[in-house]
Amino acid sequence: MATEAFEEIVEDFEFFDDWEDRYRFVIEQGKDMPPLDDALKVAATKVDGCASQVWLHPRIENGVFSFEGDSDAMIVRGLIALLRKLYSGLPVADVLKVDARAEMERLGLNEHLSSQRSNGLRAMIERIRLVAADAV
Repeated sequence: MATEAFEEIVEDFEFFDDWEDRYRFVIEQGKDMPPLDDALKVAATKVDGCASQVWLHPRIENGVFSFEGDSDAMIVRGLIALLRKLYSGLPVADVLKVDARAEMERLGLNEHLSSQRSNGLRAMIERIRLVAADAV
């Protein structure tokens, strides 16, 4: 189960022949994402378990989940942008139905990320799921 925005990313990835092009595309997604307000870069929004600094600021409005995020690493900013496309706009109950690991695997990310980046991605997904579970 993925959002239409994430399906567009999957389609875009099909045009790339090698991982370097995909890597650049992920970084571009991060560059296109608006920066997180510095006032929101606090301990409560910081995601532990990431090699770089990562902040996620989730919001639930009228039962719809969305979040903002940021990182000091460009590839991680790109991963945050992909997660935003995967989750933002879903009813909060549907967030828990998303198999983010399988969705990201469709992009071939799992085999090309370092173990530290993979752990960080898992930590971000877990934070998103915890917020959604608390709201349901």
